Amino acid sequence: VNIDPGYISEAVKLEFSNSEESVSYGFYYRPKNLKYVASTNELPPLIVRGHGGPTGFSSSSLNLSIQFWTSRGFAVLDVNYRGSSGFGRTYRKALDDKWGVSDVDDMVNGALYLVEKNKVDKKRLIIRGGSAGGYTTLAALTFRNLFSAGASHYGIGDLISLSRDTHKFESCYLDTIIGKLPENKNRYLERSPINYADQLKCPVIFLQGVEDKVVPPNQAETMVNALKSNGVPVSYLSFEGEGHGFRKDTNIEKALIAELSFYGRIFNFEPDHVLADLKIHNY
Repeated sequence: VNIDPGYISEAVKLEFSNSEESVSYGFYYRPKNLKYVASTNELPPLIVRGHGGPTGFSSSSLNLSIQFWTSRGFAVLDVNYRGSSGFGRTYRKALDDKWGVSDVDDMVNGALYLVEKNKVDKKRLIIRGGSAGGYTTLAALTFRNLFSAGASHYGIGDLISLSRDTHKFESCYLDTIIGKLPENKNRYLERSPINYADQLKCPVIFLQGVEDKVVPPNQAETMVNALKSNGVPVSYLSFEGEGHGFRKDTNIEKALIAELSFYGRIFNFEPDHVLADLKIHNY
């Protein structure tokens, strides 16, 4: 595939201060589209992206999903929060017992860093992520008050349910990054967005594979029902034949267009593509 470089935003490495007075990392992508130039008095909306794992990592290699956003006027910050691999053992172990705390702080601090540098619009900060990144997204939206919208792709809202329902390969993953059960049950409860859904006030879109065995659909559905009851704008799309992560090209495209359409409605702009039948409850 040949893509004109005028549509490709290149990654810029960032280091920013975190809550432990050390540094965390990310890649910043500015908006870029050779056919369009922003007005001089407008800063772009920012999408803060959290990778899965949560002990995985994001690289600066070409990611067409990121380019989808930057070519449509969004800035993107792809965060390698504490716990990410590739930055040494100390950094990797910094998430032990602190999932839902250190990762959330790094997403927030990364966004604030770009706001302070006058790179992005503070009133249009978005957080999105898939799987573990979806959990970080929901935790940031629930336990912090910075972002104006969010997108959870097969994310986690209930840590107790995750420990009970997830597949065998990752069955003891949470023992390290949160703590062993039952002695740390209160920690699981305190960090589960579903238990504090009344604190989540901004619009969220949920996208979920029906056949997901890693993060079952009940995780998304429970959060969606809670937000509906609380009067929060919320949208939910489920995808038949999809598991943990979308594989079919038609579904990948639909998910992106749905999310773009959602932001268009929330921030009052008209995207180049629209999912006409996207339903947003309480909006």
